[in-house]
Amino acid sequence: MKIYRLLFLTFLVVALAAQPAMAQQKKNSSEISRTSSSAKDSKSGKDSKSSKDSKSGKNSKSDDKKDDKKSKKKKNQETDTVVAPVPETSRLQCVSIDSMMNHIRELGSSRYSGRLAGTTDYSKACEYVASTLESYGFEPYLGEWYEHFAIECNIIENCKFNSYVEANGVRTPYVLGKDFVCAGMTGRGYANAPVVFCGYGLDALAFNEYANVDAQGKVVLVLDGVPDFLPKNIVEPYYSMRAKAAVAKKHGACALVVIDLTKGCEHEVHGTVYSGGEPHMATFPIVVPHRTCASHFFDNELMSLQQAIDTIQSTRTPHSFHLRRNFEIDVNANYHPKAGTANVTAFLRGSDDKMNGEILVLGAHMDHVGLQGETCLFPGADNTLTGVAAVLEAARLMATNEDFKPKRSVLVVIFSGGESLCLGSRIFVSNANHKHFEAFLNPEALGSGDSLLVRGNAQFPLLYGVADSLDKLYTNVMVRGYKTYLRNDAAPFAYIGIPSLNFYAYNGYKHNHVPSDILENINRKTFERNANLFFNVAYELSQGDYQGRTKRSRQFRFDVQEKKPSKLPFLKH
Repeated sequence: MKIYRLLFLTFLVVALAAQPAMAQQKKNSSEISRTSSSAKDSKSGKDSKSSKDSKSGKNSKSDDKKDDKKSKKKKNQETDTVVAPVPETSRLQCVSIDSMMNHIRELGSSRYSGRLAGTTDYSKACEYVASTLESYGFEPYLGEWYEHFAIECNIIENCKFNSYVEANGVRTPYVLGKDFVCAGMTGRGYANAPVVFCGYGLDALAFNEYANVDAQGKVVLVLDGVPDFLPKNIVEPYYSMRAKAAVAKKHGACALVVIDLTKGCEHEVHGTVYSGGEPHMATFPIVVPHRTCASHFFDNELMSLQQAIDTIQSTRTPHSFHLRRNFEIDVNANYHPKAGTANVTAFLRGSDDKMNGEILVLGAHMDHVGLQGETCLFPGADNTLTGVAAVLEAARLMATNEDFKPKRSVLVVIFSGGESLCLGSRIFVSNANHKHFEAFLNPEALGSGDSLLVRGNAQFPLLYGVADSLDKLYTNVMVRGYKTYLRNDAAPFAYIGIPSLNFYAYNGYKHNHVPSDILENINRKTFERNANLFFNVAYELSQGDYQGRTKRSRQFRFDVQEKKPSKLPFLKH
């Protein structure tokens, strides 16, 4: 297969180093020369590989050798040079930070209630995105703006959580959104019972934390996560909230309280949607206090919270005990196993008749944790709206700016279900005819941190090289030296061999999945710089020089048991 690879001529890099005022000289007739690939890289054929998890990866080496033999017979396979002019508009500062921030201000507002997938408020956010893309000149992809599918949805309408010692009966109330949140898939119900601490909540034969306590009729209090000193085969069944709840219920508990040990969330609640794949326990409440709040549960008890954790870690044995206090929990939640949600899909036909059959895909997920009660809002400004805003800004520039017209066609996909194991991305890849998809770019959380981590160099080094070269020319934000694999919404694309990249804040995520992830906490300069690199890579790929897919990957099918999109009603919050 003919593989073109992008490199920038040494003289341009040298010239750039000698002329730091390059931004003011962009109107000169400078050109970027690209060479298809080096002989060394062509032998490695790294971009022909899909992710290590891909089923097709087992035979990729033999297929790549066949492709290489065929490509050597073609004239100028390794020496063709494609030249594309640099637009007069400076690529040092293409994106509009104000335009992107306006999108975040709108979508992060309370009118969308935290954009929980499956709710009517999320559908309103989809309508905003679709109308925005239509105003830029995009069209519905294959005649449809929305790709509908079903998703598990749990609307937490209210929750009360108190603790008290029976001797005096004085209740200590905890505030939803300040001291605690509910697990994303909590059950509804009321519980008022004594508390028993059961470590990490394991009941494995080799490590049973329920063996020496009586959980019958009690509220079980456990730590988030699993012990790091036990083998994976022992702890794996106990990772999720639902798994811990199922074990507690099996031992007779009436509710579960999980202490959030997430680093950086010691004083702030941390919201999630996905709670595990186990069956939903409709009448079993699960609440999650942050660590500072939970530490007071152990006041005047056998030991403090930290001592309990240290004892388990140091002795490597279960250390469960009954507390003197009671918990009172009252949760009202509206659960729906198959609520309706949708991906937004929009298409811009490329300007080159020979190339517009090839498609560059840009995508990010827009759904977030939502709203619990009336006041606990998770805006998700940095994660995930900076990614959505960067995609919308790239779409605007390509559709409305003559300097950045794409030769290839561009497909924008704003995914739903990102908080549910990237369900929207998996469904899109499963349903799409991806034969003509040339690459996928996925930005997420671009508004924090001190640099940018571009993931995917282990799977698609040539595509990564495009970003690396452009960063050295224009932005200088990438952190290097790591071997990285694709995650989140890009993982399904990589799984079937579509060259992909993730764009993540490095040393960021300070406000990840917490109520303080608001517009005002986004670093405008960092966001603008990171979004600028994302757009430069997107524009470069839209010009058609990069060719990283194999014939084999274009024939691969990905199935998540959702082949036919279903139009289901959104739930009202």
